[in-house]
Amino acid sequence: MSNTQQRWQLNRYGAHNLSLENHPVPSPGPGEVLVRVEAVSLNYRDKLMVENGMGMPLTMPFTPASDMCGTVIATGAGVTRWRADDRIVSTFWAGWTDGVCPADAFALGGTGPGMLASHVLLNEHWAVAAPRSLTAAQASTLPCAGLTAWFALVETGALRAGQTVLVHGTGGVALFGLQIARAHGAQVIVVSGSDHKLEQARALGARHGINRNGAADWVSAARELTGGRGVDHVLEIVGGANLGRSLQALGQGGRASVIGILEGDQISSSVFPVIMGRPTIQGISVGHRRGLEELVRAVDATGLQPVIAAEYDYTELPVALEHLGRGPFGKVVLKF
Repeated sequence: MSNTQQRWQLNRYGAHNLSLENHPVPSPGPGEVLVRVEAVSLNYRDKLMVENGMGMPLTMPFTPASDMCGTVIATGAGVTRWRADDRIVSTFWAGWTDGVCPADAFALGGTGPGMLASHVLLNEHWAVAAPRSLTAAQASTLPCAGLTAWFALVETGALRAGQTVLVHGTGGVALFGLQIARAHGAQVIVVSGSDHKLEQARALGARHGINRNGAADWVSAARELTGGRGVDHVLEIVGGANLGRSLQALGQGGRASVIGILEGDQISSSVFPVIMGRPTIQGISVGHRRGLEELVRAVDATGLQPVIAAEYDYTELPVALEHLGRGPFGKVVLKF
């Protein structure tokens, strides 16, 4: 094994300030594992972290990204969960194993360590076994995007066969939501601004597609597609005033999972769909380790294949971030 690792670092905000640096490969301390990284998937959050830190108290130099698949190559004293050659994926949250998120939990690639390096140290509890059925690139997409959709629809949403799920867009969370919903026997409506992406979503299993630019009123279109009843679940990835429209698309007692901030971090809605529709409005900040373990089992059992828009060599991070900013159909992954 080489004694040198490569790590992406940010000394000040802005993608133009990213640099690929050489460092000694660290040794695992008690309770830690040393992982040879094979793939890292990017989330929109990672782009924002590079641009402005999302208001977090980051320590520079900062290494971005939370979602990694790799192989354990060394273990520290007292490690019992893993041994050398185990293939693992990182958890998004460090310290959230199950139940309610502890106050002292923190996110990787934020106030916690980032994964964009050839080798990373992880506490043994910050990882789960990688799916046997997926490549490293595919497995790396699960910790944030995959688990967010799973947590919204399955862990907290009690998704049932025959229900209707509406998803906004065709990014990572949206497409995982589509695939997870279909695996549970639910019907999916996708709202997007691209006819081409809507066709791709239909090929993936969506029952209906609505072009939000072509439809005079996508809310009315969604209600018409459900016979006037409204949908059972909405994955609200847009944010801003779109939340109000999503609530109007919900049927009585439906559930809106607030996930994204593409239109800003201030959400708004008329009070009337809240009073009259009695929806459940829940915030989703990814999920706990147990949820990720259950998602991995579901992936292996159902054959779910994450959608990857593009794979880049890890040296091409700036290009990959630019691709992410263009709104890809699926996930953007860096391979080591």
